[in-house]
Amino acid sequence: MIGLDTSILLRYLTQDDPLQSPKAMQIFERRLTLKNPGFVSVVAMVETVWVLDRAYGLTGQEIAAVVERLLQLEVLRIENEQQVFTAMVALKQGNGSFADVLIAELGTQAGCTRILTFDRKAARHPRFEVV
Repeated sequence: MIGLDTSILLRYLTQDDPLQSPKAMQIFERRLTLKNPGFVSVVAMVETVWVLDRAYGLTGQEIAAVVERLLQLEVLRIENEQQVFTAMVALKQGNGSFADVLIAELGTQAGCTRILTFDRKAARHPRFEVV
């Protein structure tokens, strides 16, 4: 398995750098296989979503489509894939930020009964509690 950093994901997805984007494409097309897949950590996934939002100005729907595309690539292994999928669906439906839903889902998986926060937007999710 080969770990992939956020920068590789972004260059592959955006194709906006004349030097790095072709290299990223080659990684996905030639180096990653079913037997030697790319590993995407939840940290890299959250960073990718954040950059697509803040730096590229993509909408929640557009970002959800990108995450869904990554989840469908057979040559990738996404850490906590089910929780990432749930966060993507919530983003697609406008039911919270990707990061907040992912935090809630990972917390639930770890056995948390609630997630404490100062963030009122995050508290719209039923597992969060504002303190």
